[in-house]
Amino acid sequence: MGFLKRLINKARVKSPYVFHFNSGSCNGCDIEIIAALMPRIDLERFGVKLVGSPRHADIMLCTGPVTEQIKPRLQKIYEQMAEPKFVVAVGSCACSGGVFRSGYNVLGGVDQAIPVTAYIPGCPPKPSAITFGAYKLLEVLSEALNREAPEVAPATEKEAVEA
Repeated sequence: MGFLKRLINKARVKSPYVFHFNSGSCNGCDIEIIAALMPRIDLERFGVKLVGSPRHADIMLCTGPVTEQIKPRLQKIYEQMAEPKFVVAVGSCACSGGVFRSGYNVLGGVDQAIPVTAYIPGCPPKPSAITFGAYKLLEVLSEALNREAPEVAPATEKEAVEA
């Protein structure tokens, strides 16, 4: 891994961009996420920044259960994220479906639609739990970015055109 790549990866670990997606919950978890960003808890001290587009995000925080209607949208948003991408299910609804689980159109937690990296349970989870989950996820992000990438031989122009 080259010097520039290591430098970029170090910067990504120090300032992860987070996209928040609510798939239809009671908004209790959303309020706690905002509380975790406020000065009292201050997730920004870890460099965490909220972004408005999944294309700029390293991490997606999902709240709420997954329904038949929201599943394709959630999958599309996940596909728009750049690699490496991490998903955190925040709250009981995002982890397992929560109180909405017995609904006719509720599939369950976020893991029914996309791969989840970390779970932060609670109804709603405390801001300190969200902060702890973010800290642990930053460790996972650091490991993923610091893994030695295999050397790949550059493709020829003919191979690029055929692909």
